[in-house]
Amino acid sequence: MFTGGDPSIHDGAFDESPERDEWFDADPVAAGRDGLDAVADVSTLMSVFAAQRFEHVESVRREAMAEAAVFRGRTTEILMRSLRLELATVLQVTEHTAERMLVTADGLVNRYPAMLDALSHARTTERHADVFVELVDQVEPELRDQVVPLAVDLATTHALGSFRRLLRKLVDTVRAATLSERHAEAIRERRVIVQPGEDGMSWVMLYTSAVKAHAIHHRATAIANVLADQEGEERSLDELRADVMVDLLVDGDVPAHPDTARGIRATVAVTVPVLSLLDDEHANTAPAVVEGVGPIPIDQAREICAGADGWMRVLTHPETGMVLSVGRDQYRTPAPLRKLVAWRAATCMAPGCGTPARRCQIDHQLAWEHGGTTELSNLAPLCVGHHTIKHHGGWRVTQIPDSGGALEWTSPGGRRFVVQPERKVPVFRPSPDDDHPPEAAAPF
Repeated sequence: MFTGGDPSIHDGAFDESPERDEWFDADPVAAGRDGLDAVADVSTLMSVFAAQRFEHVESVRREAMAEAAVFRGRTTEILMRSLRLELATVLQVTEHTAERMLVTADGLVNRYPAMLDALSHARTTERHADVFVELVDQVEPELRDQVVPLAVDLATTHALGSFRRLLRKLVDTVRAATLSERHAEAIRERRVIVQPGEDGMSWVMLYTSAVKAHAIHHRATAIANVLADQEGEERSLDELRADVMVDLLVDGDVPAHPDTARGIRATVAVTVPVLSLLDDEHANTAPAVVEGVGPIPIDQAREICAGADGWMRVLTHPETGMVLSVGRDQYRTPAPLRKLVAWRAATCMAPGCGTPARRCQIDHQLAWEHGGTTELSNLAPLCVGHHTIKHHGGWRVTQIPDSGGALEWTSPGGRRFVVQPERKVPVFRPSPDDDHPPEAAAPF
């Protein structure tokens, strides 16, 4: 049934590029380009070919669907399974990969032609297209028109990891209007399951709200870290975390734990647009978001902001008392400023990195020893690996002035990459009238 597609280039896809012959230069340096330029050229070709392959895959799928209507006794399910197997065999991939390809091809050709066009013109990648279809398909059909144009723009301007995070956030925001109802339905499915393992072990699986799950994990990790510092402790962090959860569930409060561990409670950051606390209309367009989890029902956010212990409440409105700088008075970043730096970025501020900011180190873009200050405009979270690359890999990293926290990374080869923070902090500028106090400029 599947005979493969014509591997030749159709529709003059490359005729518009007078430099196409240069893409195949065996010696890119001799052609005045470096090796990375050659890699980028090949990646351009891969995107164009990927778009053509999706079109051919969808054409074959349609032929299979047509056969289902002609041959009696051959159900659509059987035909699609047969197609999936043949496609996987021809391409030497798993059936799971073939199934994913069929789903993505169907989505791009029949529902999201704008994304297919972006891929066919090499403005994005095949991996972006996979993520696009996977996440946008989760949106109710009547809401997709709000998502698709913005999602295509994200796909053409962000690296894969950042694109996935931003698109998921966009999808969650658009679906926020029905979040409370969907969460109320889902929470009734909460349960605990014990699944037998091997060698006398078992899995205990708890299905509960994402907020509570992260709070449980955070508390267990914090206690485990304290125990790991005890003299003579040889258990790994995973072992300690598992033992802590067993101790707390079986024994409750554990006297054997040191006092520094027994007092630990979960701490989770929740960001709530201030107007969402006041009325439901704003709650439907600007949902509350828990760090590392995503949107939560506004009723749950209101309960948290009313004074629940163990939560760092961040309102997305300029608040007096916000610690923005300690200047040159000290190198170590004070806790309130560290929280603000991490909240603003959400993740490591290296290109494409998704490591949560809470697991990162706070970097001075202009080093302290070179006169850098400990202030918001000179601080950003970097994971250990990217922190090392920044200092020893020949990269130059600067925070763009008045950008709300954006970093510009300049590679040893001179290429520049701008990384935007997840959230913007208002930039305060002096008023032109000296008789008036400084005013807050809109965040970039």
